[in-house]
Amino acid sequence: MNQAEKPYHEIISILKTKDATLKRIIESVDKAVQPEPSVDIYFDLLQSIVSQQLSVKVAAIIWQRFLTLFPDEYPTDRVLKAKADDELRAVGLSRQKANYLRNVAVFSIENGMGFETLNAKPDEEIISYLTQIKGVGKWTVQMVLMFPMDRPNVFPIDDLGIQTKMIGHYNLVGEKKEIRKKMLEIAEKWEPHKSLASKYLWNSALV
Repeated sequence: MNQAEKPYHEIISILKTKDATLKRIIESVDKAVQPEPSVDIYFDLLQSIVSQQLSVKVAAIIWQRFLTLFPDEYPTDRVLKAKADDELRAVGLSRQKANYLRNVAVFSIENGMGFETLNAKPDEEIISYLTQIKGVGKWTVQMVLMFPMDRPNVFPIDDLGIQTKMIGHYNLVGEKKEIRKKMLEIAEKWEPHKSLASKYLWNSALV
């Protein structure tokens, strides 16, 4: 499976023709969304776990403290696996997150997490593969798919930010189940470029 085949500016032009509301959203965002590819999925997954349920500022501070625990500020899987709770918690990690990070390290050692191996799999297989790790849920893997892997057609419907922005921009009303159905119907119009549409929703402002 390759990364997004079309450059973002071409995808934007396509999306604008598919959805008038999304066209308005895209044109309202001051700075164009750019790709953020990476081939170090293991490293990116660790950072995603550290950042969960934290503000951007606090997450950045704890992440940097975490990196200083390792030679060359890189948490190799075998060194991370051997880290004691006390050492990890001293940099601001909860006991739960410390365990989750070690779970990723163990999985990397035992199963592998190389970019070439993962990139050969379709999205759903990657989600199934990485959610075997305790502490790694579907949303976390979707973030890996959308950002470091730059997969083009991911729609994180359970993301609170996406839900809030779609309810606001598309004036969605009804019960939760009904709203979810409407979100899926709207997202179908973005096929096969749901990832970039979602990124613009995140970057948009509600007025």
